[in-house]
Amino acid sequence: MPLSIINSFASWVLKQRIHQIELFLKYPNEVQEELLHNLLLAAENTVIGKKYDFESINSYQTFTERVPIASYEELQPLIERTRQGEQGVFWESPIKWFAKSSGTTNAKSKFIPVSNEALEDCHYKGSKDLLCLYLNNNEDSELFLGKSLRLGGSSQIYENNNTFFGDLSAILIENMPIWAEFSSTPSSKTSLMSEWETKIAAIINETKNENVTSFAGVPSWMLVLMNKVLENTGKQSLLELWPNLEVYFHGGVSFSPYKEQYKKILPSKDFKYYEIYNASEGFFAIQDLNNSSDLLLMLDYGIFYEFIPMETFGATDQKVIRLADVELNKNYAIVITTNSGLWRYLIGDTVRFTSLNPYRIRVTGRTKHHINVFGEELMVENTDQAIAKACQITQTEVIDYTVAPIFMQDKEKGAHEWMIEFKQKPADVGLFQKVLDETLQTLNSDYEAKRYNNMTLNPLVINVARENLFYDWLKERDKLGGQHKIPRLSNQRDYLEQLKEM
Repeated sequence: MPLSIINSFASWVLKQRIHQIELFLKYPNEVQEELLHNLLLAAENTVIGKKYDFESINSYQTFTERVPIASYEELQPLIERTRQGEQGVFWESPIKWFAKSSGTTNAKSKFIPVSNEALEDCHYKGSKDLLCLYLNNNEDSELFLGKSLRLGGSSQIYENNNTFFGDLSAILIENMPIWAEFSSTPSSKTSLMSEWETKIAAIINETKNENVTSFAGVPSWMLVLMNKVLENTGKQSLLELWPNLEVYFHGGVSFSPYKEQYKKILPSKDFKYYEIYNASEGFFAIQDLNNSSDLLLMLDYGIFYEFIPMETFGATDQKVIRLADVELNKNYAIVITTNSGLWRYLIGDTVRFTSLNPYRIRVTGRTKHHINVFGEELMVENTDQAIAKACQITQTEVIDYTVAPIFMQDKEKGAHEWMIEFKQKPADVGLFQKVLDETLQTLNSDYEAKRYNNMTLNPLVINVARENLFYDWLKERDKLGGQHKIPRLSNQRDYLEQLKEM
């Protein structure tokens, strides 16, 4: 069958989903209420369902009164029972897959349950919807005339008591439907290689002669691969090697610090970037418009959403609200109830809503990864934007960074200390520092107040990292590739001190 016919047919099939998406766009809160009812109904005979008497829960109010908000540590004993082979603990159908995730670079691992329902109705559905929305916005796309170069985690699947665990990307590749395998490169065997540097070489060797039309992966690690591709092939631009490239589907970390570097190796005004928001716990949101940073919250993936306003997060009067009650431009911690049996689970991410009709969000950071030592409430969204502005003004590029507080001592005021690895060091580090600090003040009024006349915070301090510092730090901890990422902000100095010692 000619590729043009396959491209047209695949596009037609995927775009049929638009009508279902329009349903939850029109009735978002009703869809969410029905979804919660169905989740409770499905799990009423499980251990957790009987504990909280799901069968008698007939309203959202009763649900919130009876089922507590839970961290991973609080759910871990139930998860461990299932990992040891017991079923029907927190979800009705058997669960044999667990996505191993540390969230950041912490040594402790989480094992997130992934049910068959979550695989089909959330993760794979999200992948198809990403293509659906992209194709709906780009009628002339020839995406399926070539293949998508995917960059997944560098971890094999491991077996324990007839359950299996590994990176989410490894689980998805292991269970990948035929349509996805057919349109992807490299092969599953190469994608699942464990040793990162050997894997990169294998990917380049396998893909450089393919007709690659799209990329999919985490921006920081994909950039490493792309630069290795250029180095290996002697090309100046990826478009020289793959002239039919049209889109990069990315997620996992903010794209802002990397965008200018991508534009240099993909020098085309027509090339598109589409962002997604997914995690081991689920597929949550998709960019649904060209040239937009806003993500459409997907409401029919078997995930019921609740939100905690960050001003009350962790307080005795912590407030939890449902989707119908969110407000624009406020930071919220996300709470999810899922078709993998995570009940009122605090995922650890923060978002703000940029639109309420439809519900669109931007990811602003992590509940544990912000700095609020001095009342400045600095979020990753702020620092990413400020880094991008400072790079633009000083004509430089940043590879990675992390920030920690300098605590007040004796009569000394506090400050923020940055470790920044530049691709090319700015000619004037002082100017970069000035622009960074001033931009943060324009983005965050709390930070601005603490910086006013150096009242609480002194000017920020920048350490220029040596070449490959962050890469070596991750490598030393066996954290290369996949969803592993540098913790941008911390209320403690642990990460920064480790980096300074290397």
